[in-house]
Amino acid sequence: MKSVSTLTLIALLCLSACAPENKDWQTDELPAELLHEATKNLTDIMVHDIFSPPVSSRIYAYSSVAAYEVMAKKSQQKRSLAGQLNGLQTIPSPENPDLISFELAALHAYNSVGRTMIFSEDKMDAFQEASEAKLQSAFPKKVYAASIAYGEKVAKAILDWADGDNYKESRSFPKFSVVNAPGRWQPTPPAYMDGIEPHWSKIRPFVLDSAQQFRPSGPPPFSMEPGSAFYTEVKKVYDAVKEASEEEIAIASFWDCNPYVSNLSGHFMFATKKITPGGHWVGITTLASKKAGEDFLEASQTYATVGIALADAFISCWDEKYRSNLIRPETVINQYIDEDWVPVLQTPPFPEHTSGHSVVSAAAARVLEARFGKDFPFDDTVELEYGLPVRSYQGFSEAAKEAAISRFYGGIHYMPAINEGVKQGNSVGDLLLATLNFENQLSDNQNHKQHDTNHSGS
Repeated sequence: MKSVSTLTLIALLCLSACAPENKDWQTDELPAELLHEATKNLTDIMVHDIFSPPVSSRIYAYSSVAAYEVMAKKSQQKRSLAGQLNGLQTIPSPENPDLISFELAALHAYNSVGRTMIFSEDKMDAFQEASEAKLQSAFPKKVYAASIAYGEKVAKAILDWADGDNYKESRSFPKFSVVNAPGRWQPTPPAYMDGIEPHWSKIRPFVLDSAQQFRPSGPPPFSMEPGSAFYTEVKKVYDAVKEASEEEIAIASFWDCNPYVSNLSGHFMFATKKITPGGHWVGITTLASKKAGEDFLEASQTYATVGIALADAFISCWDEKYRSNLIRPETVINQYIDEDWVPVLQTPPFPEHTSGHSVVSAAAARVLEARFGKDFPFDDTVELEYGLPVRSYQGFSEAAKEAAISRFYGGIHYMPAINEGVKQGNSVGDLLLATLNFENQLSDNQNHKQHDTNHSGS
């Protein structure tokens, strides 16, 4: 199918109110830009609602899988993830494919799944209603109705699957119990928040056989004896912050991605809302997809792949965080070395080992490299709206390495958490690439038959 540009689509929609019914809707394929816009809208809502990094990754994954599963029904060249993802058995097929705009159905499924998982439903309703209203007149009435209905049907199937991942049950699990013992994690200033998502390892993974599948090496045993392995790592962080260069501070700030930043003003405390690390990598995914010129189907596969990688990376990482339950540099340095020392970045509210940025960045970079190649230069503009300048990279692994070391520069992680986190994320990404198969092998006759089916009239 040919793909129309966004400008062409806008012109079509502006004229559609007084134009006759669009007879060419099957060949005027909706552009991937509509999926990019839906993804940005979901990110903006999650920033507004202040979702934690692990929960955000879950929302991205299910929403993106919903969109991909609709698009996979469009062409027999694409394979459903049913039977490949844990617990996902079947996805309903449309009763009459000739009456379906799969892109429209995919957008509806994406937004409908996202709506169920966020708090600000009114914001999603406004976006979804406006988006679909603009598209409505671009299709025959029966096609529009059938497409929305099919998108809703797939969304329900995905949400039924999501209901079995233990997330809802985990909302009533007890808070993390802080143990007042040497080397154990303690809440950090200024908000002294409880540990976030201490039971995330109990969430069903997407591809991993368990949260423990890629259990990393633990941190050095706690000891503040000068010369001990742990003391040496603490001193590295202490010195790195005191001697930080402007470039190292810029790197730390660029990759901060902390949705929990608390600000004190007199007796008042208020939050600065920021994107999560997973949200940053979804933004990079959008940049890459646009640069590569992906169509709607290709983009839906890319988002699903990255979404799954992020979700499993967080499950793997959080399993280790609350097992090792390691004290953060800020706490230990203030207690044992320098009570006035502060990190470059605000310490996030969960244990130290391993580094979440290291794990999820490595996993995302692994699958993006498989998709677009190792040599894929890009300008990372994701943080512009948060007041940070553009940074440029020669490829995804370079960006992932910088994201990982940024936590050391920021004074919130020891080097073992970063090094082990990168290994952990690479393992998650490699497993996903080895496990998931998005492509069906078709004979020439099957391809011709599917081509004829997709281009038949309604």
